Amino acid sequence: VQLQASGGGLVQPGGSLRLSCAASGSILSIGYVGWYSQAPGKERELVAAISSGGNTNYADSVKGRFTISRDNAKNSVYLQMNSLKPEDTAAYSCNAVVITESHRYLGVWGQGTQVTVSS
Repeated sequence: VQLQASGGGLVQPGGSLRLSCAASGSILSIGYVGWYSQAPGKERELVAAISSGGNTNYADSVKGRFTISRDNAKNSVYLQMNSLKPEDTAAYSCNAVVITESHRYLGVWGQGTQVTVSS
């Protein structure tokens, strides 16, 4: 079971990026998923999360700018990042509860994808 995070890059302030987190392997579905950011010298923090039923929550710093969504058919979760600011610069990673074909519940981390906001 793996989580693959992608979509990071270099963008100017005010720009947008869309991050993807896709689960693969012998899985039935994914449940709760969170996107986390970690800037150099800082602790990792939760940016946005979505439940299996689609309920969402966001860090105050990204409310109104970021949107988390999911496509259950693709076992994927997305983070649409708009109006990006230099302070959004960080490595972003996803964490998901994955339900395997053997009906086990696993907590899985994807590798980080770097987001750099700079002019």
